[in-house]
Amino acid sequence: MAAPAPTPRSRWIQEWDPEDEAFWRASGEKVARRNLVFSVLSEHIGFSIWTMWSVLVLFMGPEYGLTPADKFLLTSVVTLVGAVVRVPYTFAVALFGGRNWTVVSASLLLVPTVAAFAVMEPGTSFGTFLLVGLLAGIGGGNFASSMTNINAFFPLRRKGWALGLNAGGGNIGVPAVQLAALAIIGAGGGPRVLLGIYIPLIVVAAVLAALFMDNLATVRNDTGAAKDPHTWIMSFLYVGTFGSFIGYAFAFGQVLQVQFGRTPLEAAYLTFIGPLLGSLVRPVGGRLADRYGGARITLWNYVGMAAATALLVVAGAGGSLPVFVTVFVVLFALSGLGNGSTYKMIPGIFQARALADGLTGEQAAARGRRLSGAAMGLIGAVGALGGVGINLAFRQSFLTSGSGSGAFVAFLVFYGLCFAVTWAVYLRGPAAQGRAATATGAEPQLSYAEV
Repeated sequence: MAAPAPTPRSRWIQEWDPEDEAFWRASGEKVARRNLVFSVLSEHIGFSIWTMWSVLVLFMGPEYGLTPADKFLLTSVVTLVGAVVRVPYTFAVALFGGRNWTVVSASLLLVPTVAAFAVMEPGTSFGTFLLVGLLAGIGGGNFASSMTNINAFFPLRRKGWALGLNAGGGNIGVPAVQLAALAIIGAGGGPRVLLGIYIPLIVVAAVLAALFMDNLATVRNDTGAAKDPHTWIMSFLYVGTFGSFIGYAFAFGQVLQVQFGRTPLEAAYLTFIGPLLGSLVRPVGGRLADRYGGARITLWNYVGMAAATALLVVAGAGGSLPVFVTVFVVLFALSGLGNGSTYKMIPGIFQARALADGLTGEQAAARGRRLSGAAMGLIGAVGALGGVGINLAFRQSFLTSGSGSGAFVAFLVFYGLCFAVTWAVYLRGPAAQGRAATATGAEPQLSYAEV
């Protein structure tokens, strides 16, 4: 089956079967890759707008009248909104179409950017900054709708790579805005210069999505994902990976300023490195999961994250900035690797569930795509709440002891729990098998250890 050419007016594709090898080779792959490219662009700018406050707070010196606790609270609020809006953004893809919603969600980024441009000056009240920060949170929703949309375009055998590339390209929006801020600070510019750069980029992303993306009529919402325990188990695991990535992205510069006395420029020189590496390795995590199984990669990734966190406690106690920064960058990279491997697990888990219910062929694949698409939004939303927890933990740790060590100890314990859950649910003996016989016996059976 060849992919029907969408009409220029509607951009709707009525039939889509990426699991059909002939269809995929003939035209499906080309269409899927084109949509992936422009999805990445929109999501990339969404991440930049969402995390822009991680660098705006570096511009906000004593003349703004904000304490370090105020700044951690501000970034926590931005992260919280970005997590919450991921739920409606997920279901918007089926309601409005992936292309249509990408245009809308990209255009909405103008609201927080223009608002921040208007208020970013000394004398603005803390309450006003909080309100504008709430608006910036909508940038976090772009990830959920983008992942749900791209999940529908690609076959199961390619999802680890495709979802990793889509998310990794989006995640690079974090170091991109931090690098832009570094250049502006170094040149003596102010925060409005940074905001002014992004306004035309938002317009470009929306226009390109309108011109080159497609809607899939086959995408359906399915609230059954909310009732499946694996949605919430994977949400817990994603708190450990993506929650760490986004939480550290918001907090890293502030930790360097408060705990190590770095200036805004000195902090900006370092903050982008971790998010950049974490973004770049996310597709690698997906590719490794395609080959070895997402559960196995995720399990050992948590071991690495726990070890790095323990070293951060030691480096922080010893006041060693070089060791602290080096290990923090490694922790960022591991969080990105884990992001790729955990998201690869999601479609595999739901396809295994469909096979266990006795479905076969395209019926099993369709249910797996439908449920995993909905689950991705919920999992992404809960995972992003981990970023809120990280910023609040740092805030409390600095208020209590003047150091981030207490927060890192809490993170270390949490990574240990994530390791235990991954092993117990997806890799331990019978619990990992997830196999079911089918009526014909012709369908390959997936185990949770293979997802």
